[in-house]
Amino acid sequence: SNVNGEYAKINWDVLGFGLIPTDYMYIMNCSKDQHFSQGTLTPFGKIEMNPSSGILNYGQGLFEGLKAHRTANGRILLFRPEQNAMRMKVGAKRMCMQAPTVEQFVNAVKQTVHSNKRWVPPPGKGAMYIRPLLMGSGPVLGVAPASEYTFITYASPVGNYHKGVLNLIVEEKFRRAIPGGTGEVKAVTNYAIIYKPIAEAKAKGFTDVLFLNAEKYIEEVSTTNIFLVKGNEILTPPTSGTILPGITRKSIIEITHVLGYQVKERAIPVEELFDAEEVFCTGTAVGVNSVNSITYQDTRIAYKRGAGTVGQELYEMLTGIQTGRIEDKMGWTVELD
Repeated sequence: SNVNGEYAKINWDVLGFGLIPTDYMYIMNCSKDQHFSQGTLTPFGKIEMNPSSGILNYGQGLFEGLKAHRTANGRILLFRPEQNAMRMKVGAKRMCMQAPTVEQFVNAVKQTVHSNKRWVPPPGKGAMYIRPLLMGSGPVLGVAPASEYTFITYASPVGNYHKGVLNLIVEEKFRRAIPGGTGEVKAVTNYAIIYKPIAEAKAKGFTDVLFLNAEKYIEEVSTTNIFLVKGNEILTPPTSGTILPGITRKSIIEITHVLGYQVKERAIPVEELFDAEEVFCTGTAVGVNSVNSITYQDTRIAYKRGAGTVGQELYEMLTGIQTGRIEDKMGWTVELD
C-alpha cells in the first residue's frame, strides 16, 4: 500500500463491510495487578499469542466499534468515542479485566485514525470503522482471570453493513442472551452463538434475525438495537441486563427529544410488531436502518420506509452530525487534530 497522495489506492465505490488491512495498529499491555501505561503504534499485522491465554481458552475479551468520517471540507470526525471507552470499562468490570482509562482509550483511537488517515474514505463513500479490542492475553489453565491484558485498536475502511433492504425473521428457538449473563456488555462470547440462527435465516432469504427473550418480548437484532414507531410513539426495549446499551441507540433517543418525539423504553411483546407503522434498527455499523419486513410464525409484516418516515428523518440527522453536514449542537463529534 505504498501510495503517494491523500488517499490509499482502492476502489472506494465498492466498499463492503469487511476487513481491509490498513497501515498501523495501536497496542497497550498490562498485568492483572497494574494499570495500562503508554502504548505504541506498530505496523498492522499478526500478534503472538500464548495458546493458554484467557481469550483463547475462556473467551475473556471485549470489543468496541466506532467510526471516523471525513467531512466535505476534509476534516475527520470521531463520534462520541468517550462513550465507547466508558462502556468498555463497564464491560471489563463484568469480565474481571483491567481496562484502559477513558483518556487512554480515546488517545488510542485518535492515534490509530491519524496514522491510517489515508484510509478514511472520501465524503459519501463510507467511513473508517475502528475496532478497540481488550483481551486476556496472559496464560491461564484453571478457570480464572488471565494474568496479563492486551488492548489493541485497529481500523478498516467500510461501506454499508447491510446491502439492500432489511428483511428480518423472528427467532423463537435460540436466545442471544439470558438474565444474569453478558448481554449488556460487548463481550466477544456474545457473538459466535448467533452465527447459527443468522445462517439459517439467510438460507431462507432473510437479511437478519430478531431475537426474543423467554417471555416472547423483543430484544435485539443480531448486532443492533430496535425501535418501533406506533402513531406518535417511538418504542424500544429497555437495556435491563440482556440488551446492549448501544451508543447509536442512546444518540437516537436524544435526537428524538430534540425533534419533539417521545420515546418510551418498555417491554414490547412480539405481537406489537403487527401494529407498528415503522421499524428501524440502530448501531455503529448500520447507523439507522429502516426495516422492510419482519416475518413471525410464517406471517410477513411490511413497514413504511424512505422519504417522510421517522426512520429516514433520524438517519439524516444522525449522519448529518457525524459527517459535519449538520452543526453539532450536541457536542458529540471529536475532530482529529
